[in-house]
Amino acid sequence: MMLRRAATKARRAKGLGNNASSSPLSSPLLSPLSPLSSLLTRRSPFHSSETEEEWDLPRNLRGDVFLHQRSRPRRNRKTGIMRAMVRENNISPANFVYPLFVHEKKIPEPIDSMPGCARHTIDSLLREVEEGLGLGVGHYVIFPKINDNVKDNLATACDDADGLVPECIRAIKSKFPEAYVWTDVALDPYSSQGHDGVVGDDATHGDDGRARILNDVTVQRLCAQALCHAEAGCDVVSPSDMMDGRVGAIREALDLHGHTDVSIVSYTAKYASGFYGPFRDALDSAPREIEGAKAKPPKDKKTYQMDPANAKEALREAFLDEQEGADMLMVKPGLPYLDIIQLLSQNIHIPLAAYQVSGEYAMLKAAAANGWIDEKTAVLETLTCFKRAGSILVHACAARLARDEHTCMA
Repeated sequence: MMLRRAATKARRAKGLGNNASSSPLSSPLLSPLSPLSSLLTRRSPFHSSETEEEWDLPRNLRGDVFLHQRSRPRRNRKTGIMRAMVRENNISPANFVYPLFVHEKKIPEPIDSMPGCARHTIDSLLREVEEGLGLGVGHYVIFPKINDNVKDNLATACDDADGLVPECIRAIKSKFPEAYVWTDVALDPYSSQGHDGVVGDDATHGDDGRARILNDVTVQRLCAQALCHAEAGCDVVSPSDMMDGRVGAIREALDLHGHTDVSIVSYTAKYASGFYGPFRDALDSAPREIEGAKAKPPKDKKTYQMDPANAKEALREAFLDEQEGADMLMVKPGLPYLDIIQLLSQNIHIPLAAYQVSGEYAMLKAAAANGWIDEKTAVLETLTCFKRAGSILVHACAARLARDEHTCMA
């Protein structure tokens, strides 16, 4: 208080006291009606009626109002050039894995629940890859919609060397050998019951009186599927099934057959989420009952995908997959599980990817279509948040928009 009074006396002695010419209200930027003017003339709670002092901010040597604040974080945000220089996380097309849906029809087919996405033919698939490569996207993952007439419980079509996925791999690698081709290793697109694994024929030890998903039988089929994709020329297999022990078994199968350079990106923490609806619509891969089954299949995928309430379990899965030979790990979905991405990134020693799933994409598209958000801004913000949480790669349908912007958050 004594310092303030001394400063006030010094200002008055120099003619900078409470006269009209030096009052904060004399600034052309302030009017008596502005909120800031009322703030600057507010009486101090320590106001002395004897001295009739008015509450005021300190002044610098030029007579301008200022705060005694040496550290001002806003200095690092003052211009776009400065923000770019100090940005901690940047997203670019090199960080994207671009999902591409394919089918056996002769024309591309829009996916209604995923606006902007389509089920591609081989020709339109190649056009998408060519466009993406021109914009810096190097990684592509293939998801097939398989015809019902070849689906069965053992997913026997999943390792058909002449099937849709091997055909797509060969077509891409033949025309664009520099493109990195990923494949999804899981049985659900080929399963007559829509599950990622083989369904047992009795309900012993099953959930809610239903049949079990047979873990080890499924792993055998996954190894055959991964080998089929590797023989066709893929660069990365990404098992998304969540069976126990499948990473180690696939690694051994690939190595024994000479495919030591084929990478494994494991869906290490794939949650039993409500955000997969549009994807299952795109591939017709939702769980279903079939006539003649000895026991009803599980009505959902909760006996193998993770409980959304669990975090420590993700660490257990990640440690096992890393030990079994995974080259990278993935968390799915993305946005609702940023805490899991951060948790794993701080505890594992291999790269981590995040999957912005179809439901997240559909929400962004719906909000943008209604004018509730700016699509470009929201998409880039969500993709950047995955990097900030600790992921290196972002597996996202929204990469289609982001790649076209050639940009990161500005």
